[in-house]
Amino acid sequence: MYVSMIPIMKRWHIYPQAPEDYLNSLANEHIHPVVAQVLYNRGFVDTPAALGFLGHYLPDDNPFRLWGMDDAIYRIRTAVRNAERIAVYGDFDCDGVTATVLLTEVLQRVGADVQAYIPNRVDEGYGLNTAALRYLAEDGVDLVITVDCGIRSVEEVAEANASGLDMIVTDHHSIGPELPPALAVINPRRAEDNYPEKRLSGVGIAYKMAQALFMEAQRRGIRGIDEWRPEDWLDLVAGGTVSDIVSLRGENRDLVQRGLVNLNRPQRPGLQALYSAARVRPGSVDATTIGFVIGPRINAAGRLRSAMLAYDLLTAPDIKRAMPLAEELSALNVERQQKTRDMQKWAEEHIGGADALMFAADERFEQGIVGLVASRLTEQYYRPSVVVQIGEEESHGSCRSIPEFHITRALEMCDDLLERYGGHAAAAGFTVRTENLSALQDRLSEIADDVLAGRDLQATLHIDAQIPLVETGYELVKALQQLEPTGEANRAPLFLTEGVRIHERMRVGREGRHLKMRFTDDNGAWADAIAFRRGEQADSLPDRINVVYHLELNEWNGHRRPQLNVQDIHPSEEP
Repeated sequence: MYVSMIPIMKRWHIYPQAPEDYLNSLANEHIHPVVAQVLYNRGFVDTPAALGFLGHYLPDDNPFRLWGMDDAIYRIRTAVRNAERIAVYGDFDCDGVTATVLLTEVLQRVGADVQAYIPNRVDEGYGLNTAALRYLAEDGVDLVITVDCGIRSVEEVAEANASGLDMIVTDHHSIGPELPPALAVINPRRAEDNYPEKRLSGVGIAYKMAQALFMEAQRRGIRGIDEWRPEDWLDLVAGGTVSDIVSLRGENRDLVQRGLVNLNRPQRPGLQALYSAARVRPGSVDATTIGFVIGPRINAAGRLRSAMLAYDLLTAPDIKRAMPLAEELSALNVERQQKTRDMQKWAEEHIGGADALMFAADERFEQGIVGLVASRLTEQYYRPSVVVQIGEEESHGSCRSIPEFHITRALEMCDDLLERYGGHAAAAGFTVRTENLSALQDRLSEIADDVLAGRDLQATLHIDAQIPLVETGYELVKALQQLEPTGEANRAPLFLTEGVRIHERMRVGREGRHLKMRFTDDNGAWADAIAFRRGEQADSLPDRINVVYHLELNEWNGHRRPQLNVQDIHPSEEP
């Protein structure tokens, strides 16, 4: 069965204006009124809460409040004392790679005999696998510490125990009905865990373990402890946290803010080389740079080759060895972009399933790209999307979803059909025997039909404020920087300006995929704008439009000026 692939129109919702006394109280604190409005929209509805957010107040962040941390540190300390071999077992995305680098380097600092292991996406698949754990045991490893994976690997951990491995699982993904039988399972989502930040990334939890190891080393007076601090690895924490799209409030926000300081003064030769290859200027790195430049290049290694390529880059001892790796990652990222476009086109031509859920499966799909294609489909059509690479015996799928549909819970209802799976409410991955693929599609479609029945499935853009074109200048751009880093749960503000004229329009980028414009209004104000992936609309847009956008600072050829990053366009009713 095939469905019509007509993009879903976005609904616009404008937040009501904040109370006058609230705006006045923040004005007395020298907070720009538009920033105050955004803070109110985000739920900071009194002055202390708003100022607390801007001031980055944090609750107790003692790592030993994480359930299982005491047991984990005791076992690691024993392994170091007895010269046992440790393996850090990571995941192949940016969060997993940065977590693997961080924990491996920190364990080296405390004297551990440690090695890194990141599985191959194609050959080994997501999460722990028994063959890899058996290999580590046969290779003489005594203790395995997982980062960013393992919370649903109950059987794999049990078999690892049987092979003589001690297991410590650190993960941040949603927890299944049974915990793996490890010596310690560290995940702030555990019901009994009272750690205040529940939305740490995988690398965030690795950082908490680094803090705990540092505190333990200080307590025991281990030599060399003054030569390093956990903060030395905040560049990795910021990169993995932003790339994994976890909440940027609370402790995550603080970690990313502090990590951005390190990223803008990069000490790692690997980052210096990556900046050079990607034409990133130190001092200009923000969350957007991580999300659209740094993260995708690190992810490209695991998607198309081996994630160990990114690991080797981030651990490179000098720029000479780092530079070829950085250039290879940049080339892989270009290849990844083209393959994503090709696969999205194939998927749109052959989407099968009910209207509530989009399901595309094909032998031509690549495991490393299916998640990106699913993201594009969900973003464009506002439906849960499942994209599967069909293999001879096993097939590998990636899912993306919408707030109305918890995709990992849906996969739990298909547990009997799946070999392994895991993820969050909005994103998940799975392995299924190819013979069960059709049954999986039918069941997921039935679940989606049932959950989403009667729902008005239409993406909504929540607009923070309607402002005139004249206000989109440096003053507001500078004021909005107080809200950084923006991302999940602290999204970049959206603004609406009505009745602007398109004074200039030009297709730019590879194959003219993007649309560059200059807007003017009836009062003589003007602003530059970019609309990504809207190049084909260059000739069809009316001269006068209403436009929703993020306001950003664009840097080009050494010049920096405000730019409207267009998110949606409606024809204006004004003449």
